[in-house]
Amino acid sequence: MSQNILIIEDDADIAESLHYNLRREGYRVTIAESGEKGLRLALDEKATPALIVLDLMLPGMSGLELCRRLRRETQTKTTPIIMLTAKAAEGDKITGLETGADDYVVKPFSLKELVARVRAVLRRSEKESTDIYTDEHLTVDFDDMRVTCDSEDVKLTRKEFALLRHLIENSGRVAARQQLLDNVWGYSYFGDTRTLDVHIRRLRQKLGNCGGCVETVVGIGYRFVGCK
Repeated sequence: MSQNILIIEDDADIAESLHYNLRREGYRVTIAESGEKGLRLALDEKATPALIVLDLMLPGMSGLELCRRLRRETQTKTTPIIMLTAKAAEGDKITGLETGADDYVVKPFSLKELVARVRAVLRRSEKESTDIYTDEHLTVDFDDMRVTCDSEDVKLTRKEFALLRHLIENSGRVAARQQLLDNVWGYSYFGDTRTLDVHIRRLRQKLGNCGGCVETVVGIGYRFVGCK
């Protein structure tokens, strides 16, 4: 069965263009013109979306507010979200990603690029396993997105969790900065690598006693070495 994509966008022209192009790729597409309607459709158990394309500037409930709400709901806490916005500043992108978006596309955008990003995000989502990593101090449940250090819960943003996951899945190997950006932020990321360094710093701080499990490889990137 084809995957269902929910578009939450109040601009009718953009919504219809996305609808047409995604349908051509074989996806089923549902459109919501407001955050409130988008929330209802996202939580519809009979047509749960495989991915949500979410406009940042919506009437009533904003895209950021809706994204936060979706990440609190059990049904949508791991549903991939691509955020659309006219705001191109790096700070706005970081805010969107830290709120829980998987990717961030600035308007005006190429429809071909957006479709490619949809495919890339869905591929990454499908590859995610449901196993658990554990060592003497750190436990990471990839299915429930739960992290504990010395039995204490660690609250991570979706992007911080994705970073930790990628590092764990490549445990012992050096992950170059661009490799992490490509795999965690999405394909063809051309932003400042300082974005990555800020996220790594915050990840270590939140991990507390387990922060040393992420090692810096000077001039190259980062490596997961475990907590023993």
